[in-house]
Amino acid sequence: MKVCAVLLALLPGLAMAETFELKATPQTVAWGYYSAAATPVLTIKSGDTVVFDTLITSNPTALEKAGVAPADVQQSLRDIVSTVTDKGPGGHILTGPVAIEGAEPGDTLEIRIQKIDLAIPYAYNAFRYGAGLLTDEFPYPRMKIIPLDAKKMVAHFAPGIDIPLHPFFGSMGVAPPPDFGRYDSAPPTIIGGNMDNKELVAGTTLYLPVHAHGGLFEIGDGHAGQGNGEVDITAMETSLKGTLQFILHKGEKLPYPRAETPTHYISMGFDDDLSIATHKAVLGMIDFLVEARHMSRDDAYMLVSVAGDVDITELVDRNKGVHVMMPKSIFTQH
Repeated sequence: MKVCAVLLALLPGLAMAETFELKATPQTVAWGYYSAAATPVLTIKSGDTVVFDTLITSNPTALEKAGVAPADVQQSLRDIVSTVTDKGPGGHILTGPVAIEGAEPGDTLEIRIQKIDLAIPYAYNAFRYGAGLLTDEFPYPRMKIIPLDAKKMVAHFAPGIDIPLHPFFGSMGVAPPPDFGRYDSAPPTIIGGNMDNKELVAGTTLYLPVHAHGGLFEIGDGHAGQGNGEVDITAMETSLKGTLQFILHKGEKLPYPRAETPTHYISMGFDDDLSIATHKAVLGMIDFLVEARHMSRDDAYMLVSVAGDVDITELVDRNKGVHVMMPKSIFTQH
């Protein structure tokens, strides 16, 4: 008993941590924006866990027209589409915002993605004129419904084509600085947001800089899977349920979003210019290696060149995304 008491005294936050469930309803979603002025729908403490219900970014009419049976369209989606009028400037249906007690600008929010579950047995992929990498080649709209097999964890894209499922949230972000106003949910930036990074699956930890009181975390844009680039502007869009734990790091200022998987460190860069986005991502990894691995700046630059992978995250959200993958296995000393 004494040992247990000592452990609880040393880890009070862990001992008192709670788990909350946040359903997607007309009262608990932000449609198309991140904002420092938004009212939180839930307030938690550092160490708490939230089970988020998130919805496919579409509308019932479009899904039914593409072939989804009316009974398979979630009632929560119908309720939100029919009643929420405070929308934009973006189009994503995001669950939140969630405030973290004590979070202030200059802090860092650690988000441990513990579990991601499929919520519906289908996804869609769609393109339209005016969006996507090859919009002039495909000057018309099309939506394709893709059945998802949760038991085999594959998507039946077409006869003879099954795609392994790797569910992740395309959008996870915090509120921007107040001067940003209501920020469009589409282009990723210093808040994270619509990063569309397929590496952010269950087991990954995301780190976001805090820019506003409470942090104000939002999540959505569920993807059953995606290719790097997301070239036609959508992935396998679906509804997901995610279990995330939040850890607040007071006074630890992070300049830019980054992440960590069981096997890799990840830095990110976002900009309308792909070259600038790449510069940001590479510099971010160099800075991380200098700080966390105590390398010289010269050696860090060299290591990115000989061991890091520079990948295009997405090309279609106005701000392009680039991320650098650095394998942990190369570090023989901890």
